[in-house]
Amino acid sequence: MVKDLFERIQNNKGPLGKWASQAEGYYVFPKLEGQLGPRMQFHGKEILNWSINDYLGLANHPEVRKADVEAAEMYGAAYPMGARMMSGHTNYHEQLENELAEFVMKEAAYLLNFGYQGMVSIIDALVTKNDVIVYDVDAHACIIDGVRLHMGKRFTYKHNDIESMEKNLQRATKLAQETGGGILFITEGVFGMRGQQGKLKEIVEMKNRYNFRLLVDDAHGFGTLGKTGAGAGEEQGCQDGIDVYFSTFAKSMANIGAFVAADKDIIDYLKYNLRSQMFAKALPMIQTIGSLKRLELLRKSSELKDKLWVNVNTLQNGLKERGFNIGDTNTCVTPVYLEGSIPEAMVMVNDLRENYNIFLSIVVYPVIPKGIILLRMIPTASHTLEDISETLAAFEAIREKLTNGTYKAIADKTTVDVS
Repeated sequence: MVKDLFERIQNNKGPLGKWASQAEGYYVFPKLEGQLGPRMQFHGKEILNWSINDYLGLANHPEVRKADVEAAEMYGAAYPMGARMMSGHTNYHEQLENELAEFVMKEAAYLLNFGYQGMVSIIDALVTKNDVIVYDVDAHACIIDGVRLHMGKRFTYKHNDIESMEKNLQRATKLAQETGGGILFITEGVFGMRGQQGKLKEIVEMKNRYNFRLLVDDAHGFGTLGKTGAGAGEEQGCQDGIDVYFSTFAKSMANIGAFVAADKDIIDYLKYNLRSQMFAKALPMIQTIGSLKRLELLRKSSELKDKLWVNVNTLQNGLKERGFNIGDTNTCVTPVYLEGSIPEAMVMVNDLRENYNIFLSIVVYPVIPKGIILLRMIPTASHTLEDISETLAAFEAIREKLTNGTYKAIADKTTVDVS
């Protein structure tokens, strides 16, 4: 007898979905209202927000807002209609691609509608069933899903572990020699959960010993790292060794969209083989023209990045001075690791939001190991030193409640849906 397809879904909501009745609308799928920024509205009250990726504070920059409005007035939300290959190509799209390529020091670039689907499609286009993929075990979900499409072999290496990289490159080399294929090595410029930079310099140096091509997802590095803001490759002095550079507009650019940059022949190939772009409507003109203005400000306004890093260093140093574990982040991403259960984490976040008016992202199992609570903060150029002082004081208070059992006692009295 054939089972009802939905039987599994109805009986098993998944590791996160099982908490839905308790979490939805507050812990997950929360509604933040008001103008994007450090101070927003949540459940009818003002909160201090550490959970938006507007690194450089461009979302409400007056020049950006003006450019967005003017583009909307001139073109509306629909223009251009159709995919780039068919009827959605414009001079503005070409201009943005050329300026992005120059900014990240590559020969050419190609616009993508969304970062997630873009990365999935890039991986799919770059490899055949004879090729081998080697990638970091902690890679972002868009990379993992792109690798899932691969019909050939793939190997994961331990997170940022050079010895494990070499071991898997040796395995990949042996296999590629048998299949007659090549090797695609994938890592991130910045790992968005823990905040570490990928070991790009060391990986590029391995190209002297192994024949592979390097794809880097630099979503959190673009605009925040490097002398000019060109990302983790520039920061580590190895941008030339990155064969395919990818980033999204959803972080430093405060917009929708993404891009991929590489040598011109590779970009020309991707333009005609990226299924996520060939069969999708072109990036709307509002986002395209808006991104041109954002990129202009990123290039010309170094004070935005300087202010960001003042806030990052003040926050991270303040946490370390107070004995908090922030791991080995060397980027803007600021994780705080605490020990506790998922119910304790829920009580803690409720306390932060209701009694300290602080909103931030909480990460628990299965994203991180059981028994660990990760409070993830994204400092921006729009935050103030007063915001940081207020947050540090709140963190000291919640840590005390976690360690003295206050949160556990509350959690134990709460009925938890784990069905």
